[in-house]
Amino acid sequence: MTKTQTEKDSESRLNAVIEGIDRKKGLDIIKIDLTKINHSECNYFIICHGNSTTHVDAIARSVEDTVEEMIGERAWHKDGYKNSLWILLDYADIMVHVFQHETRDFYDLENLWADGVIEEINLENK
Repeated sequence: MTKTQTEKDSESRLNAVIEGIDRKKGLDIIKIDLTKINHSECNYFIICHGNSTTHVDAIARSVEDTVEEMIGERAWHKDGYKNSLWILLDYADIMVHVFQHETRDFYDLENLWADGVIEEINLENK
């Protein structure tokens, strides 16, 4: 089976998002595949965290810059830059969540969306 253009677009977007996170050393990157969940708002969550508000802000800005650089797209919506505890970037089929560690633990999106397929992204061997 060949991939549809939409699947290829999502894959390119996912790769660009993960590259942007990696450029600023985002921590504990998780991809949650929501494609098999009925009525989900998007196809994927990418979740990571930083060590401080400055780090969270830098990661999110890196994602925005990298996605625009690699595939020429901008986030449809973004929120959370004011306090940088949890920054959300909406790329329609992908929602990027960049947390501070404590905020990530509190909201525990990985557990909340445990019906999705959860994959740890290991970039150490890159």
